[in-house]
Amino acid sequence: MDGLRAEWQQLTPDRVYSVPTFRFGRSLIRWTLDMLFRRRTGPPALRGVMDMDPLREFLRECVKFDAIQRNIEQESLRAIALSATCYGTGQTVTFVQGAGDVPTWQRHMRVAVRTPLTIDHLMASVAIPIIFPAVRVGDAFYGDGSVRQTAPLAPAIHLGARRILAIAMRTGRASETCSVEEQREYPVAAEVLGTLLHSVFLDSLDADAERLLRINQLLEQVPSDARPTGNQLKPVGLRLVRPSRDVGALARSYAPRLPRLVRLLLRSLGGERARASDFLSYMMFQPEYTKVLMELGYEDTRAHWGELESFLAGTRQGVKGEE
Repeated sequence: MDGLRAEWQQLTPDRVYSVPTFRFGRSLIRWTLDMLFRRRTGPPALRGVMDMDPLREFLRECVKFDAIQRNIEQESLRAIALSATCYGTGQTVTFVQGAGDVPTWQRHMRVAVRTPLTIDHLMASVAIPIIFPAVRVGDAFYGDGSVRQTAPLAPAIHLGARRILAIAMRTGRASETCSVEEQREYPVAAEVLGTLLHSVFLDSLDADAERLLRINQLLEQVPSDARPTGNQLKPVGLRLVRPSRDVGALARSYAPRLPRLVRLLLRSLGGERARASDFLSYMMFQPEYTKVLMELGYEDTRAHWGELESFLAGTRQGVKGEE
């Protein structure tokens, strides 16, 4: 845990992304000239506003991919999975590395592939569309796995999990009503982008947790001997842990410490508005901010440690939607 904390405290924006201003400007000028002079050179390739090479190098230093198979062979790890979205097919592809009897699956727009995990799989799973460029894995290009992942708990369930500890990024409180001034103002780009990113990365987990809760409640009403033979449905314990504070609002006070070009980009999108802080949080990789998030997570965990410990130990199997 101390090692993980140390790595997070070393994380700075320049170790996560860079802004390739020359390449971005050149592409913008070329695209504008093509439009003005009606050159038929084909549609422009959208390669992302940010360059992910710094993050690739950071992860290469701190993630030991060869240790995954050793842990599997020593039976200290059964399986690990990373999901990414294939831009060619639109499918959510879950790359699975695990023991020999670990299953794969194929569902509508969801498929699992057995493969040794590499830095490319990891980079693809976190490549936020438009902001970060797509990553080639094999013969296809992939982006963040949350884009089409409507059931984020499904991979763990397919792999045989009977209890799932999930960490949400929303407080779970009812949204506050907009003020009169905010209702009168047309939403800026940063507000719209923040809402879109939340719909991709946050909404699916809450919806899937509600779905799992309903299935568990239904199974509780059906005696085990009355269930159809071969029915694979089984109760799955879920503990959904939520932050006690709004992590987007926390990001606002650290905005002046972002790189100058990033601040200019955010300002051009209206990122200085209070309701645009959600979008800002996706760009915030300041040690001071990550330290606050770690402390928040630590304090929230301590506040519910007794119940979490019982849940992880298997002495408390029930589903609880939030903590």
